[in-house]
Amino acid sequence: MIIFPITLKNFVRTLQNFVIVKKIVRVDDLQVFVTTAAAGSFSAAARLLDISPALASGAVQRLEGSLGARLFVRSTRRLRLSDDGERYLSHARQALEALENGEIALSEGRDEIAGTIRLSIPSDIGRNVLLRWLDEFQQLHPKVLLQLRVSDQVADLVGEQLDASIRYGLLADSSLVSLALAPSNRRTVCASPDYLARHGQPATPEELGNHNCLRFVMGEQTYERWSFHSADGVRTVQVTGDRVSDDADIVRRWAVAGFGIVYRSKIDVLDDLRSGRLVELFPADVGQPAPLQLVCPHRTSLTPAVQALRTFLAQRFERYVAE
Repeated sequence: MIIFPITLKNFVRTLQNFVIVKKIVRVDDLQVFVTTAAAGSFSAAARLLDISPALASGAVQRLEGSLGARLFVRSTRRLRLSDDGERYLSHARQALEALENGEIALSEGRDEIAGTIRLSIPSDIGRNVLLRWLDEFQQLHPKVLLQLRVSDQVADLVGEQLDASIRYGLLADSSLVSLALAPSNRRTVCASPDYLARHGQPATPEELGNHNCLRFVMGEQTYERWSFHSADGVRTVQVTGDRVSDDADIVRRWAVAGFGIVYRSKIDVLDDLRSGRLVELFPADVGQPAPLQLVCPHRTSLTPAVQALRTFLAQRFERYVAE
């Protein structure tokens, strides 16, 4: 028997003979290629896809690199399909059509309001308002399983694998999907009658610097610069106080107990204002906008159950504010 010596070069060559390296083709690149072939230029395809011509050109170049073939013949005046591009085009169209049909197949039969909703809610409105509404929602839809995360910190929807989060304010991440719940909500400055009887009522936001203001912490930031709307624009007041918490419900309870002045979303303190436990100190239009919304990580998170929850909560908030 003859034994051939095994060298590194022979070993690598043997692997190359048996291993097929599969290159990944991106669906977005396929769509750009098909659209460019139909539109006749990168700039025309970019307009149709609402992207830049550079991105369109880069997508096709990336696809060509994955395939190891030139799909277009480029010149200074025109762009046309190469022979390889002509052969590949019908397969690219079929691939996109197959993916679309797959999405349709997945959506069929999923109109039922059922499944798990992993939801993050703020502490104050979560405990005192939302909790009873969520109980009612589950009574209406018994096949829905709720997993609640109660926190005033901004949830990482993707990292924490959440389906939705209820948040105040405008979104910093434009890639998220936002659905309005209480779009006209604003912040309001308020205090208990007992606190005002002992310390007096500030006549302007600037006088808040002379009062004990109850502050809220989110992450590493303490909210001690309170901004207000005026005829001259937005004005900011630096406040101080002897109590700080990262739990908004605790800050509200301190205010009700008479320990100081609080600047909160009006929805959070609406029951306290209506009962007289707290008193608004300035006109309603002075406070900053604080729209309440249901936020999802992406469009695929908008299951029938999540959409039903959004509709249900929006109706409840509208009724709650109008009462």
